[in-house]
Amino acid sequence: MYEKRGNPKQHKGFFAKHRGLVATATLFGTIVGAGILGIPYVVAKAGLLYGLILILLFGFTIMMLNFFSGEVVLRTKTQHQLPGYAEKYLGKNGKRFMMLSMLISIYGALTAYLIGQGNTFYTLFKIWSPLTFSIIFFIITFLIIYRGVKATGRAELILISLLILVVIAIGVFSANKIDSSNFSSFNPTFFFLPYGVILFAFAGMPAVPEMQEQLMGQKKKLKKAIMWGSILPIILYLAFAFIIVGVIGIENFDALQPNEQIATIALSYYSVPLLGLFANLLAILAMFTSYLTLGIALLEVYEYDYHLPKWVSFVATFSLPLLVVLLDLTSFITVLGITGAFAVGLEGIIVVLMYWKAKVLGKRKPEYQMGNHKLLGSFLILLFAVGIIYQIIQLI
Repeated sequence: MYEKRGNPKQHKGFFAKHRGLVATATLFGTIVGAGILGIPYVVAKAGLLYGLILILLFGFTIMMLNFFSGEVVLRTKTQHQLPGYAEKYLGKNGKRFMMLSMLISIYGALTAYLIGQGNTFYTLFKIWSPLTFSIIFFIITFLIIYRGVKATGRAELILISLLILVVIAIGVFSANKIDSSNFSSFNPTFFFLPYGVILFAFAGMPAVPEMQEQLMGQKKKLKKAIMWGSILPIILYLAFAFIIVGVIGIENFDALQPNEQIATIALSYYSVPLLGLFANLLAILAMFTSYLTLGIALLEVYEYDYHLPKWVSFVATFSLPLLVVLLDLTSFITVLGITGAFAVGLEGIIVVLMYWKAKVLGKRKPEYQMGNHKLLGSFLILLFAVGIIYQIIQLI
């Protein structure tokens, strides 16, 4: 399921014949992590219909950005992570801002995974404390990455199948527990609450360069892999939000502690216990694979784009999230919202600008081409800028 970093694996058998499927799974596995666990709570607070509309809107918005990123990668002869591409097409400042967005995004995600894993394990075993389980998870994943492995997409492919089956099972066995009164009407007081959390849930652009590596010799499959890797999370999030909000409802969510408002933890309290068990196990696996993928992506930024020594890259990548968790500086939902608004918003703005430049300066004929999308790109820049400004005002 994993391979040595820097040595792309020569797939055999099924995986050699279905590299597009493996690449799709890599994007899906990167996107679906801690974010899905925060969606039901914020959707319940703002109103189900409004929340589902936002899932559709932001899902297709991020899909377009993934397409833009893929074309940028294909127009470039050399291999980079996103900050490297930003430098190539937008100069030093482009690299600095992209690096800032990636730092916020990945550090926020790694922090959320540590918090989420700690609380999920604690819910399952009811021993020690969430912090203890967070530390154990940190040690295990650190050692795996230190040994120099990276996901090949196979783990994500297996996880996708299991995750979809569990969501179907939750829907089937919880159908009689869904209460239509939980489908509240729009609540304008929480108009902006889902914004950052849903954006965070769709963040996965650092996986696009990885997908291109997996498709060496078959790069024409990248567009289709991006499309399905982006659409599947939309479908999953819509179904998951509908079911969980219907079963739990906002009153039950509000009765929980902040770090218990994680969807699968809430499900274990208010639904069939066995379903809660399976849902929590799948949440653990989803966060595990995403933690590895994003942790490695940030390591590669420090090693490949900034040429830092290996030990410095490891310290820079993993120390900050661990410190935030040890000091209990934030909650699960809060870190998702702040990270999504700032990081994904800034990253989206830069990707649009980078895409426009790559259309002119790219040195390689890409396997697929999108239109110039000046109007769409301008709208996305405005949307993300407003979100960032709002989040700044909220923090102040």
